[in-house]
This record gives sequence, structure tokens and C-alpha cells, in this order.
Amino acid sequence: MTDAATRVLVVGPSWVGDMVMSQALYRQLRQTRPGVQVDVLAPAWSKPILERMPEVQRALTLPFAHGEVNLAARRRLGRELQADSYEQAIVLPNSLKSALVPFFARIPQRTGWRGEMRYGLLNDIRMLDKVALPLMVQRFVALGLGPGETLPERLPHPGLQVAQAQVQQSREEFALQPELPILALCPGAEFGTAKRWPPEYFAELAQQYLRLGWQVLLFGSANDRQECAHIRKACAGHPACIDLAGRTSLAQAVDLLSLATAVVSNDSGLMHIAAALGRPLLAIYGATSPGFTPPLGTRASLQVSDIDCAPCFQRECPLGHHRCMRETLPEAVADKLQALLAKTA
Repeated sequence: MTDAATRVLVVGPSWVGDMVMSQALYRQLRQTRPGVQVDVLAPAWSKPILERMPEVQRALTLPFAHGEVNLAARRRLGRELQADSYEQAIVLPNSLKSALVPFFARIPQRTGWRGEMRYGLLNDIRMLDKVALPLMVQRFVALGLGPGETLPERLPHPGLQVAQAQVQQSREEFALQPELPILALCPGAEFGTAKRWPPEYFAELAQQYLRLGWQVLLFGSANDRQECAHIRKACAGHPACIDLAGRTSLAQAVDLLSLATAVVSNDSGLMHIAAALGRPLLAIYGATSPGFTPPLGTRASLQVSDIDCAPCFQRECPLGHHRCMRETLPEAVADKLQALLAKTA
């Protein structure tokens, strides 16, 4: 086995935010292994994100539903990839099934953290010290180093790149006014309601910036339609408040977020995308903690609840009061956002 492999297959994460953070690994590989080719095997939805990472040569589709094993299909895929002669596989998820394709592809060095009894499937198994590596991004980058090698003092941040022609096309499709600043609001969170700042609070913030002459864009998937509709209704159908929930592809969401003058988001995949685009970002934390998956960027600010039961890391508030988010008042967020904009102006 070699720690300096120049043809590397990475088995990527299954969540948007994790996929964005994984770019730090690809950047580290490019910095430390001249001429390295990095291909990423990941779910089809991730392709628009991987295509905006110049460090990734190929985005390969992992054609399985979340949680699906399908051993025979994974074996066929592995045999197909064997022709690419990868020297190393880096498996970012900790599941057993995520290690199957590199094993079937007979990649000589198969690197990953110990998890779900993957002995034999992985032959470069690392023991994770959660105290030494508290951040997910550190754990990703560490797998690209040799065993026992120390992390660099400063890790590379994700940095998504957009094509201006595609950005302009999305701007025109949704009739954005180029002369007005944009406040992007991301009121959803796939993990559960505990991570969501109340939509009525987002609405107060939206109303404040509409009065200042800004455009307000409401981002989210089809699962976030209820929250976004609530915000737009509270803004009395203001023409400069545009509800995009479920109306954009992931590629369009990335391109439109690149236009934002400022972004306010729950702890979500869109938060990580905004940070990787270098937008001024205010991230609101309650049930979760920035101590594991903070937004990675120099223009991000945090609003973190300090009540005694936070963070609980539960999908729903186990005490039923949701104080961590309900006591994070719009006035405090507005003040933090104003300070962020002054700092990044």
C-alpha cells in the first residue's frame, strides 16, 4: 500500500452538508499529492455540488437508495470500476455497505475509520480519537493523510465555484432584480423540527429587510414549503419576497445562493453551501452544535443558544418547549446580521 496514491476513489457522504465539507479532503489531496486524480462515488443528487468542486475530476453515481444494500449490484459496480486502476479508496461513511464497492473493485489500499465490522473490506483501518478530531471536517481530511500523520494547522475550506452563465440564467428564470441586494433565508432543516428557527421569526427578519429595499429569497426543498409559505404570507405577498421552496434544482439553488448579499440559515445543507460560496452567513444553532459541523468559511457568524438543555441533538424537542430556538429572538438575530454585514462590507 502507498500513502501517496495518485488515483483515488472517494466514497462520498450521503448528506448535502457533509458532501460540501468533504471538499476540504479533496483540496488537501491536491495540495499534498501533485498530479492526484480524485473521483467521488456518491448519490446522484450530489452531482451538482461535485461539479462545482474543481478538485474532483469525475463525479460517479452510486445508484442505490438510502440504506439499500443490494450486494449483487454493488459487486457489479465494483467490477466495472476495477478497470480504472485506482490505487486507493477513501471511504468517508462509517457503514459496512459503503466499503463494499472499493472491495469488489480490488483497490489495493482501502482507507476508512473503524465502523460496523469492516475488517477485510477495509485494509487501512484507522482508529478515531474523537477528542483529538472533534470536527467532521478534520476526520475527513485525516483519512487523506498517512497513519499517525498530524493534521495541518490550517485545513483548507470548501470553496464551490459557479459558472456565471448558469447564474445569470437562474437569475432571469426567477425574475430577480439585479440592482437590489438579496437576503437569502433558509428556514428548513432535514434532520427535524428541533433545528428550525420559528418561521414567524424568519418572517420578522424578512419584513425588516423588505422595508430597507432588499429582495428576500426563501430557499428550501419541497419539504420546506410550509415554512416558506408562512414567511411569504406574513410578508403580505410582497413582490420582492420570492418563495423558491421546491421550485429549484439543487444546481439552481447553489447558483442563486451565490448571488446573496447575506444568508440566514438553520444548521442545514444550505448553510454549508452558502459558507462554501463565501457569502456572509449567519447560522442559527439550538438543538445542534457548531462544535462538530460548523460552517467552514471566513464570512460566517454564529447565533448559538446557551440554555441549559442545548444542544440536545434530538430531531424533536424532547421537553416540548423548543426554548433553544424560541428564545433566540428576531431582534438578536437582526443585530448579529447587521454586525456581520458591517464587518464584511
